[in-house]
Amino acid sequence: MIDLWFVIIAFLWTGYFVLEGFDFGVGMLAPLVSRDPAEHRQSLQTIGPVWDGNEVWLITAVGAMFAAFPAWYAGVFSAFYLPVVLVLAGLIVRGVGLEWRGKVTNPFWCDLGIVVGSALPAFLWGAVFADLVFGSALAAVFGGAFTLAVCVLHGAVFLALKTTGPVRRRARVTAMAAGAVTIPAAVIALSSLGSLPALAAMAALAAATALIWRRREGWAFTATAAAIVLTTLAVFMELRARPLPGLTLAEAASGEYTLTMLSWIGLITLPFVLVYQGWTYWVFRQRVRTEPEPHSERVQVAGAPPK
Repeated sequence: MIDLWFVIIAFLWTGYFVLEGFDFGVGMLAPLVSRDPAEHRQSLQTIGPVWDGNEVWLITAVGAMFAAFPAWYAGVFSAFYLPVVLVLAGLIVRGVGLEWRGKVTNPFWCDLGIVVGSALPAFLWGAVFADLVFGSALAAVFGGAFTLAVCVLHGAVFLALKTTGPVRRRARVTAMAAGAVTIPAAVIALSSLGSLPALAAMAALAAATALIWRRREGWAFTATAAAIVLTTLAVFMELRARPLPGLTLAEAASGEYTLTMLSWIGLITLPFVLVYQGWTYWVFRQRVRTEPEPHSERVQVAGAPPK
């Protein structure tokens, strides 16, 4: 039961990093790939229907850690109190920016909040997990730089996949440039892990860069998502033996009864959550154009002008 819940928590963190990864990337890149307000709205509308749902993965992952491994949860969020607070502040600022930019006359501060609120978590989560694995400040810096670069690449590929016109072209160019930075960062950050998933993650990032150059946005997005999955797998393989210094997974776990009850709750609720979110992505699967259809109220949560 302990191993099962460790796998579930790793799955939840993986889902969070894959889905929020392109959210963070789009938030950072929207001003760069846009030349006017219409293009800026187009960029942000790619994540408008899904960004808040993607954050649910973080809430669920942290909640599962608290319930299944309370000692691990307490140790991590105590040791990294300041970075976690900054992550939460970034998520709040980003959410305010996304919701309010279409309701103010000058959206400059909203756009700045979206960029900063996307970059902070993208960097800090990498720093936290690198410190957990390697236990050094230098590793944290390299880990944060790597995850920041991956999110930029992931978001650029997602923009190229979900937009049309000039934004799509600029996103492709940005993705190729981001790939040129991300691949060396991956070599530095992942080579120390030395595991097969880490090596496969580097290969997936290289494949994503080649695919976006060949205008295969869908396959490139699959490759960047696979790189994030493989990186997270490599990290949690390291954490399986030692989630915290001096603490084993068995020592960090809750009692058998608690884990059994959690298993039944997860068995009932998790499939509904997965089906609902999959349905959301299916509904909003089309590319976003510069000028949305007049009836498309639902895709205007991320900065469309008020009616």
